[in-house]
Parts: sequence; C-alpha cells; structure tokens
Amino acid sequence: MLEGLFDIRNDRRLSVYLYRMGFGMWLLYLVLGAPALHAYAHYRQDCGVLSFAMMIFGFSASMVYDYFHHHDQYEMKKKWLFISYVVLAGVIYFLEFRGKIDLNWLISLL
Repeated sequence: MLEGLFDIRNDRRLSVYLYRMGFGMWLLYLVLGAPALHAYAHYRQDCGVLSFAMMIFGFSASMVYDYFHHHDQYEMKKKWLFISYVVLAGVIYFLEFRGKIDLNWLISLL
C-alpha cells in the first residue's frame, strides 16, 4: 500500500504531503497566536519549528526527484537546501541547546 508513496526517486507525492503538512502546521502556528487560544499558546513554538522542519524535509524529498528527472533544477535548488539546513540547525540550537552546549571549539578552528 505504501510502497509507491516512499519511492521518492520516481514519485513526488511524499514531498508534496510533507510540504502540505508543514503549511498546515504553519497555519496552526498562526492560529495559536490568537488571544482566544491563549491556553494553548505554549504549543505555538513547537508548531513553528515543526512547520519549518516539515517544509525542509519535503524540499529535500523533492530534490531527490529533481536529481533523477530535472537535473538542472536540482543544481539550482542544491544551494538553497544547504542554506535551509544551516538555518534549521541555528533555530534548533538557539531554541533548545543555547547555554547547554559549549561551542568554543568552533571558534578555535577559525
């Protein structure tokens, strides 16, 4: 049943589903900012990060399809995928690990 869905090399559906779920989480992020839902506002940050992550994973899955079927588009999207992964890593670091991980070793490399 799901064997066709996870064939990201020849089928775009998984990337579309991930992107749509990410967009839905983004809409939920916006709704959770409303004053009427202040009781659930503590989930707002989680929805935002999950939205960002799902959209990046959907973009990554679509890049696999583009690599095999549209190689010129793949080359263009490759740099944006790298930039989005760096931004996602920065967001996760600042939201979850700031102050818990020592990054002085990274400064010493420069």
